[in-house]
Amino acid sequence: MSAQGYWTDERRMFQETAREFTDNEVLPVANELDPQKGIIPRSLIDQMGEMGYFGITIPEDKGGLGLGCFEYCLIAEELARGWMSAASLIARGNGFWRSVPGEGAMRDEKIALMAAGQYLGAFAMSEPNAGSDMAAVQCRARREGDEWVISGNKYWCTFADGADFISVICRVETDSGERQAGMKSIAVEKPRGELPAGVQGSPIPKIGYHGWKTYELHFDNVRVPALEEATEQKGSNAGFVGIQQGLEVARAHTAARSIGAAQGALNVAIEYANEREQFGRPIGQFQAIRFKIATAATEIEAARQLMYYVCNEIDSGRRCDKEAAMVKYFAAEMSERVTSECLQVLGGAGYTTHYPVERYWRDARLTKIFEGTSEIMQRIIADRLMGKSE
Repeated sequence: MSAQGYWTDERRMFQETAREFTDNEVLPVANELDPQKGIIPRSLIDQMGEMGYFGITIPEDKGGLGLGCFEYCLIAEELARGWMSAASLIARGNGFWRSVPGEGAMRDEKIALMAAGQYLGAFAMSEPNAGSDMAAVQCRARREGDEWVISGNKYWCTFADGADFISVICRVETDSGERQAGMKSIAVEKPRGELPAGVQGSPIPKIGYHGWKTYELHFDNVRVPALEEATEQKGSNAGFVGIQQGLEVARAHTAARSIGAAQGALNVAIEYANEREQFGRPIGQFQAIRFKIATAATEIEAARQLMYYVCNEIDSGRRCDKEAAMVKYFAAEMSERVTSECLQVLGGAGYTTHYPVERYWRDARLTKIFEGTSEIMQRIIADRLMGKSE
């Protein structure tokens, strides 16, 4: 399908509205707070909630917009052009509504609040010894009556304090000998602004991805009501399979964030090149600079078109783990390369916090790591093309 075939008047409206919102609301906040390692203000979260950005993929009958991965990534790209953390924040609704704890009308009420940005989640999967190897999760949950009791360590849990609940990936009791068996996502509710009772944690110092804190957590016999998830699958490895399938949308979302960061950096580089004069004329008139701009724009557009294709496949209900890995890999690698070249266009000015290009560069580097490293993406692609290696 051509890129033109993906477009509808509604999608163009969503894109333009998100672009204006980013220019008017997100960019000014990012430019002010990121150099200070400040926290995304609640006022911006509320504005994003009013725009419906937390409920893009939540069904209409549950209070969301009922749209697909395409619209989700379209809006995420625009938000990332302002601040990648803002584009990441909307996943705390769109990517979490199926994990909302509770039953019946009470659960539906929480999902409606989530769509409005008033009930958001955080994800605790990685551990000190479990990153790319998800089957190595050791955090345990044992059943005691009507409760789960969780004990263990988690790492890289972003928004652990600001969220209303944390979805914790645990290993439960199982008779299977498979490494992937016995994994389960358990929702731990908590007061916003605090860690759950029985959980100790400290923020991890980061070089980027500012706007919120990322935590190392320790669960010490944390008790949680044992509720059956509405979408629970059957089988000893159902939890692992569910996590893997959910990563397709997550990786498309990461590609969108990568593309948005690269586009943001390119916009800064173009503006600077047209204004900065050396040797009696703007540096944008020199072929070396013009070729950098042309190459960056081409690479961004190539990643964008691949993202459109992957989003369309996801929305069509077709399994595309290989293609999702491809776009995540391609866009992340592109983003680090392009943001670095854009920083080079600014020269010494690019290495200061006076211009946001350094923010895009720092944040782009992370996209090669989270939601599966570039090396893991290459492994997935190669396994689908050539079969798994021994």
